[in-house]
Amino acid sequence: MSLFRVERTVSPSPGEVWRRLTDWQAHGSQVPLTRTRVLTPGPNRVGTRFTARTGVGPLSFDDPMEVVVWEPPGPGRAGVCRLEKSGRVVRGWALVEVTESPGGGTRVVWTEELSVRGLPRAFDPALGRAGRILFGRAVDGLLREG
Repeated sequence: MSLFRVERTVSPSPGEVWRRLTDWQAHGSQVPLTRTRVLTPGPNRVGTRFTARTGVGPLSFDDPMEVVVWEPPGPGRAGVCRLEKSGRVVRGWALVEVTESPGGGTRVVWTEELSVRGLPRAFDPALGRAGRILFGRAVDGLLREG
């Protein structure tokens, strides 16, 4: 398993940042060669399921996820969302935390632990670096979107 973290402080409100980061359909537009399909009707909540399909043709795989913690931010309260990944290729979890920043704006911490089937543990450091770069770009793109 590889653990990585992406941290950002941005100007939009915690509610707006939460809305952007938990727009599961929009995630597909931020990760190359990926489409996201939400499998449960909205609104988001515990039990919401979605799948990110990554790749081209026969070199594709599904990354199914389910929301297991859903606590949107509120006055004086951080927002927390935890996803469990249950795919045949990618397994693990992600934790999204959205809090008011003491200096103004909103602080985002996206923590993820991944394992890729068939990938030896010796590759965990490289997987962590790649995850940090890929998810950092995805978070940045989602936070830029209006």
